[in-house]
Amino acid sequence: MRDLAGGFGYLLAGQRWVFRHGRWLGFGLLPGLVSLVLYTGALIGLGYGADDLTAWATPFADGWSAPWLGLFRGFLTGLVFGLGLFLAVITFTAVTLLIGQPFYESLSEQVDRTEGGAVPESGLSLGRELWISARDSLKVLGRVALYGILLFALGFIPVVGQTVVPAIGFCVSGYFLTEELTAVALQRRRTELAERLVLLRSRRMLVLGFGVPLVLAFLVPLVAVFLMPGAVAGATLMARELLGEDDTADDAAAGPEDVADAARPQQFQPQPQQSQPPAGGGFGPPPRM
Repeated sequence: MRDLAGGFGYLLAGQRWVFRHGRWLGFGLLPGLVSLVLYTGALIGLGYGADDLTAWATPFADGWSAPWLGLFRGFLTGLVFGLGLFLAVITFTAVTLLIGQPFYESLSEQVDRTEGGAVPESGLSLGRELWISARDSLKVLGRVALYGILLFALGFIPVVGQTVVPAIGFCVSGYFLTEELTAVALQRRRTELAERLVLLRSRRMLVLGFGVPLVLAFLVPLVAVFLMPGAVAGATLMARELLGEDDTADDAAAGPEDVADAARPQQFQPQPQQSQPPAGGGFGPPPRM
């Protein structure tokens, strides 16, 4: 439970960081706004063209009588639009991170800089970084699609499909959303996708504490745009803990003299001896006769 609360704490810490550095908040909003415009246009176009798409895909139903034709194609139209909306939700973060790669990488570097310690740089060209991000995002989306198909099939199980399966779905989405966000900081450290997944599996509850609340918040329109800069900042902070860099940064901030003083053994200081009262009750020897 401590890791679960810790993950949520990193989510809040990232939001606080961008609000304390207002320039970076505005800087980080630009990619999300661009993605929002693109996705809104695509969904509007899908909404207008879904009827024609279903009519083109079901020519065998042209001769059906009312109301069956309308019900059948109306159901398919809703299914197509729902599928498009689902794809928009699960791909929004990946596309936004891809569009905003230079923006979010600069933001992540600034978080590292303010927290102390080294500020890693990938040393790769922008084109190479975009290629790696796109390649890894497709691999992650493939995993998400496999889980989605499995959970969709399990959704037809009575009771379990309406209670347990949606909860598992949010956990899966939160886990891979966290992977996408931490990739901004971890790719600068030359950490490959397989290594990132192993790293996240080692602290599953921390990852879920960060990702699941973010997935729930992203269900609200426009929230994803405004939370994205803070999510990248929080994911950078969490990546530092996963790699153990916070401890290293604390040692570096302490300085070599402080570290040496802490490691030096304490010298033994003799304590002054207190005078002991003489035997016989403390009255001294008897006088000589």
